[in-house]
Amino acid sequence: MAEDNRQLMKSLGLLSSIGISMVASSFIGLFIGYSLDKWLGTTPWMTLIWLGIGIASGFRNIFILTRRALREQEQDQDQENNGSS
Repeated sequence: MAEDNRQLMKSLGLLSSIGISMVASSFIGLFIGYSLDKWLGTTPWMTLIWLGIGIASGFRNIFILTRRALREQEQDQDQENNGSS
């Protein structure tokens, strides 16, 4: 039971970090683009470009986080299999 709770909390942590990562990187890109547009007077081009960069960065972060989680899960399974042999 304690192991199930641990795994549930780990999964919830991963899901929340994925969501936060995507939203934060998108907003950072949007803010940079909007600020550059106001400064340079290039509305809406910098906003669109930097928003795209922010979204791409968010997907990159999701890829990194899921790859790390899968690697940790494989290590946990290997340890369980080696421990029971």
